[in-house]
Amino acid sequence: MFGNYLIGLREGLEASLVVCILIAYLVKTGRREALRPVWIGIALAVVLSFAFGAALQFGSETLTFKAQEALGGSLSIIAVGLVTWMVFWMRRTARHLKKELHGKLDAALQMGTVALVVTAFLSVGREGLETALFIWTAAQSANDGVRPLIGALLGLLTAVALGWLFYRGAVRINLAKFFTWTGGMLVVVAAGVLAYGFHDLQEADVLPGLTSQAFDISAQIPADSWYGTLLKGIFNFQPDPTVLQVTVWALYLIPTLVFFFAPGRVSPNRATPAASPSDRVAPKEPEPHDTQVAVPGARNTDVGSGGDGDTQRVHDGARREGDAAGGVEG
Repeated sequence: MFGNYLIGLREGLEASLVVCILIAYLVKTGRREALRPVWIGIALAVVLSFAFGAALQFGSETLTFKAQEALGGSLSIIAVGLVTWMVFWMRRTARHLKKELHGKLDAALQMGTVALVVTAFLSVGREGLETALFIWTAAQSANDGVRPLIGALLGLLTAVALGWLFYRGAVRINLAKFFTWTGGMLVVVAAGVLAYGFHDLQEADVLPGLTSQAFDISAQIPADSWYGTLLKGIFNFQPDPTVLQVTVWALYLIPTLVFFFAPGRVSPNRATPAASPSDRVAPKEPEPHDTQVAVPGARNTDVGSGGDGDTQRVHDGARREGDAAGGVEG
């Protein structure tokens, strides 16, 4: 349940931030007439996400056992790939998300109402489809009734509440750290989903090795115990995995976490121009929550800095002194 709560919170908060950025930009720029088509696009994206999740759930029930396992295993692998790409993309481009959305919205405003609907639909719909797919695959692998869905729903509701508080300015958190640590935890959850997806493919006879167990600790950690259920819900833990499951889990989890937490994964702010060597000064050390850093070498308008204004004042002073001395230019 906790793993699905984390998925709902992490994915839902991304969608909530996108909505906050779009709405706040329109309100602050005095373009409230464009709010209606944006909300229509957002509503369509939410409906599509729920419809996609329902289609996955009810559509799979009409399949045979092996077909269900093959579908579940394949979608689990796809979902892990999408989520992995998403957490890396968010960590790398979180600084520029606001700027990119503003640019898309400006272009849509010039093109008309339909473009606004499409922009909002695509911005939120991508997050919604990824969330629906990953929650469905995680719930299938947990095999724990409706509790995984309740956990995901609670996560989504928490994300919506946080998004509203962000918009109202009532709460501020370090989003860089939030997305980094929740992204790392989501990678751990994704590793369990990936391992279980390969197990589904083994049960569907798509992959071999179903009877080749890596270990069996069912006696020490019973699957129906409270701690076995907890490990299952958070990490998709299985006390008797196959060799292929353990291999896939380790090959995915270890390199992905190392690469994800490696320094230098966040790209610099593209809005910050490079300073010339002659104008370079000691820059302000950015805090972790900063989204923009002071431009090194930027001209200070309050203090003379040898720019064009200072040059003009020196020239005017010299000319006045020359006029006073007999009209000869200095």
